Amino acid sequence: MEKIIIFDTTLRDGEQAPGASMNSFQKLEVAAQLEKLGVDIIEAGFPVASPGDFAAVSAIAKLIKKAGVCGLARCIDKDIEYAGRAVKKARHPRIHLFLATSRIHLKYKFKKAEDEIASIARGSIRQARKFCCDIEFSPEDATRTEKYFLYRMIELAINEGCRTINIPDTVGYSYPQEIYSLITDIRNNVPNIDKAILAIHCHNDLGLATANSLSAVLAGARQVHCTVNGIGERAGNASLEEVVMAMKTRKDVFGDFYTDIHTKEIFRTSRLVSKLTDFIVPPNKAIVGANAFAHESGIHQDAVLKKRITYEIMDPHDVGIAESQLILGKHSGRHAFRERLKSLGFWLNEEQLNKAFGRFKEVADKKKAIFDDDLRAIVEDEIRLAKPLWQLNSFEVTSGTKIKPEATVALIKKSKNISGTSFGDGPVDACFKAIDKITGYKAKLEDFRLEAVTSGKDALGRVSLKLKIKNSIISGRGASTDIIEAAVRAYLDAVNKLKTK
Repeated sequence: MEKIIIFDTTLRDGEQAPGASMNSFQKLEVAAQLEKLGVDIIEAGFPVASPGDFAAVSAIAKLIKKAGVCGLARCIDKDIEYAGRAVKKARHPRIHLFLATSRIHLKYKFKKAEDEIASIARGSIRQARKFCCDIEFSPEDATRTEKYFLYRMIELAINEGCRTINIPDTVGYSYPQEIYSLITDIRNNVPNIDKAILAIHCHNDLGLATANSLSAVLAGARQVHCTVNGIGERAGNASLEEVVMAMKTRKDVFGDFYTDIHTKEIFRTSRLVSKLTDFIVPPNKAIVGANAFAHESGIHQDAVLKKRITYEIMDPHDVGIAESQLILGKHSGRHAFRERLKSLGFWLNEEQLNKAFGRFKEVADKKKAIFDDDLRAIVEDEIRLAKPLWQLNSFEVTSGTKIKPEATVALIKKSKNISGTSFGDGPVDACFKAIDKITGYKAKLEDFRLEAVTSGKDALGRVSLKLKIKNSIISGRGASTDIIEAAVRAYLDAVNKLKTK
């Protein structure tokens, strides 16, 4: 088996994403976690960019014991000096030089001929080697560089002592077959390529960074540049977690390769980078997104409960996630609903389950997700009385700053629908008085409390109240995403208890 070297550039290319800047202390925290994750090379920053970046790279170089620490530099004397000084105290220092080689960059950015670019590269590599022996060279915009010149620059860099040659798809322009062909052509046309490790650096402008990186590995690249959560310039870089887990999961394709990544640290690393950069991980992000191991569809939930591999190609434990989630929502089925209730300590008979499931579906149509506290409220609300005398059918409320609140409530009693209408001091009071008209009771409200069962704008609200009816104090509870409905349900819960006293 062959090892694939993981070169993490979260602290350099990742931090270049607009708004992702970290201070020195934050970069140290990420670097320590990256070493714990098991990356081979940490590109700690661009030392010449600012005094803060130089200080951060220097501090990381002193902190890290196992991984290599790399500083980026253009082929400019000052850049190389700053990078060399910054990584000087690292146990495994590396300087990463880059110089554009595509005709587009030569014409519009440098305004230089190919021979001049070759001369600059030669001199810069020789200068960098005065600071350390591990030099990586990147012909920037390699995927848009004329192949004859790309081969020439790679051969030159290796002859000057570069141990690693990186092929950047700088603007995310390539596609997998093209990358595979390019790496193959480099291996077949650069005579001294066997003296260096071939690396790949892909950007995600077309959403192909991970796929391109994996194609490069299959073609012969043995180092992959990537970032945690795929952050980076513009649309980002190849995602570390995607590259690593693709190779681990698809052993039928990548069985000859391995990495030293401790995959159970992936989720922790992802959340740390997200927290420190304020870049929220999209819920649908592969591997580390909130929905990566979550299932709402009833068909999927039923299958996963029977056998996880039906809809999960990875074990969530392998990336540091405690367990899969069966998200209860409007698409969920009875099987998942029953299993979740069992985990919460509710063991319902078939009649109770049917009743609770019906109520759950009503609430699920109003909320994006149902939480455990929602379920507790729903079940307690529905099964408290097996056969209530009065059941809510519907209610309508008219209210406003210049309108006297009016409510019409329709209740069901022994399969018969009975309606009542009343005015009140507010919409809730109007509903209560309408119920009194229907039931014939004259209840006095002694206590009324409203609380949110869960968080969010669509939270389930729970009303707890006490009524005084016929010299008895009776409590009631009700829950709904609509606080008026929650109040009506609580009122009916109390009224229904009267017949049991």
